[in-house]
Amino acid sequence: MNIHHQKIIVAAVSVVSNSFLVLSKIIIGLLIGSVAVISEGIHSAVDLLAAFIALFAVWMVKHPADKNHPFGHGKVENISGTVEALLIFLAAAWIIKEAIEKLIHPSPLGATSWGVGIMLLSSLVNIGVSRLLFVVGRKSNSVALQADAWHLMTDVYTSAGVMFGLLCIWIGNFLFPHLYLDWIDPIAAILVALLIVKAAWKLTIESGRDLLDISLPLEEETWIQHYLHSLHPTVRGLHNLRTRKAGADRFVDCHVLVRADMSVEESHEITRTISGAIRQQYPGTTVTIHIEPCRGTCPPECLQYCQLHDDDRERILDES
Repeated sequence: MNIHHQKIIVAAVSVVSNSFLVLSKIIIGLLIGSVAVISEGIHSAVDLLAAFIALFAVWMVKHPADKNHPFGHGKVENISGTVEALLIFLAAAWIIKEAIEKLIHPSPLGATSWGVGIMLLSSLVNIGVSRLLFVVGRKSNSVALQADAWHLMTDVYTSAGVMFGLLCIWIGNFLFPHLYLDWIDPIAAILVALLIVKAAWKLTIESGRDLLDISLPLEEETWIQHYLHSLHPTVRGLHNLRTRKAGADRFVDCHVLVRADMSVEESHEITRTISGAIRQQYPGTTVTIHIEPCRGTCPPECLQYCQLHDDDRERILDES
């Protein structure tokens, strides 16, 4: 099974699991009157929408570049991650609103044991699905799948928090029946919302930066530079190294300096060698190499990555 099929399958698993959890949490939350459980249901509903977006994104990304999208469809994943983050912010605002209203107008909870049970089940299911999403997402470098995985991990933490709050109410009502502890429920919901906001902010940064064509991580650019340096004396220098990322797709553009009398066939072969090595290190990379003649003059843009020694430079200048 190729990686694209794996991405689609795990995204579909996320859709199915979230659908089940949304229905379960909202039904039980309404039955026992718990705003924390209902808020978790809303959180899972946002996760469900995010899972649908992730499924659509990985389905779109599998399509190759075409006439209207010559650089591929990789940024669909970044757009989906950004949309997911905005949805999480909206869900958090709704949860806080409902929790504050519950604090102002308290109402007794029903059978809290049901709430504890569904939160435990939710945590276990989401741990399993999020691990699956992380494995395939990191393997394929999929922003959409990793965003979905972070959603579910946030759900694990928030479900555990709500479960702890309901356990406190359940045990407290058993040990101290005259003590009012239902206020813990809306407080737990507000804490859930704050955790959701934190996750949404991180996701916004992760998914949105590639929409601005930010450079590849420093360690990746450093690897490319070191590799080109290892090709000395065939490669005499480089400049205008430009990189960017769209979803799982990388783009590398660089000017490489070679000896001025190199034949077209030789220069073509060195570009093939460089492109092949970069794609082997970072699969799915589109590499554009501009070959330029080195005449030893070393203009300012070349000095940073120049690999010529002073005597080499003088010899090349004499030959010119």
